[in-house]
Amino acid sequence: MLTVARPTSAAEAARELSGGGARPRAGGTDLAACLEVGALAPGPLVDLLHVPELRGVRWAGDGAARIGAMTTVAELASDPGLVGAYPGLSVAARALATPQIRGTATVGGNLLQRNRCSYLRNPAFDCFQTGGDSCPSRTGDHLRGVVVDQGPCVAPHPSSLAVALLAYDATVRVRHGSGRDSDTETERGVAELYEGADPTRDHVLGTRDLLVSVGLPAPVAGERAAHLRAAGRSRAEWPLVEAVARLECADGGTGPVARAWVAVGGVARTPLRLTGVERALVGSVPGRDPGTAVAKALDALAEICSPLPATGYKVPLLRATVRGVIERSLDAPNR
Repeated sequence: MLTVARPTSAAEAARELSGGGARPRAGGTDLAACLEVGALAPGPLVDLLHVPELRGVRWAGDGAARIGAMTTVAELASDPGLVGAYPGLSVAARALATPQIRGTATVGGNLLQRNRCSYLRNPAFDCFQTGGDSCPSRTGDHLRGVVVDQGPCVAPHPSSLAVALLAYDATVRVRHGSGRDSDTETERGVAELYEGADPTRDHVLGTRDLLVSVGLPAPVAGERAAHLRAAGRSRAEWPLVEAVARLECADGGTGPVARAWVAVGGVARTPLRLTGVERALVGSVPGRDPGTAVAKALDALAEICSPLPATGYKVPLLRATVRGVIERSLDAPNR
């Protein structure tokens, strides 16, 4: 019989997880799908719906925001403060899935979801994540797989929010449920949630860890931002490639780019920052073609790619998507 604990505080939730064997349930959209197809073994659940401290947005005096892990994607996309302060994050949230999913799925659940590999979600196959010793997708159907090969598993991480949060230098706060130490919390960068070389899991958190919140730095004045995804259809489709670009422009947002952040997803086991493209964007002027330096940086993206036999198409798609999101960000209204 399935048992469900319903804690009312993060500390209580961490204690419930500290016994081992239980897994947290947020919105449940991915958890239910994984249980249905056997990608996860049935076990006790810790329902987080009744933990108020995991919901909502809190603002610091300098304008920085902290978003509870149980805040829904819809709330993230529509919160006026977040829309104004972090436009790249809000537009990425609005593009995610369907209205029904956005109304249920949570920030933490999106960051920690399982990958969408059809072999992982088919009980007829074993892979690294289900106790096997190989990646059947690598030699089988990997049309939607990685083009930046980081390790044995070739399933891209599916989190759109991770891409946007990476572009915002966001952090995550994690409570560690280890019995008497269940009140211990640590802070780490969003990038540190993922390890591409480990094929056995999609994130590094242990079964006793609880993602509590996401921290965003103070907003940047004169920011222009955009999100762009390339998918087989315009709605309710997992992106083949997606990108978020943020530009800090001088003179209140009308002058040249002083700093840039560009992150991509759908191409590797982890979301990636494109530091070469970021450097090339400095000096670009809003409303104009990004220039030769950016074109060279985009051409250089092919050097980081190591496509599989069926994912070579993602090399030009990556370049085109990044080029498109840069153009959109240069044309976007400044914050």
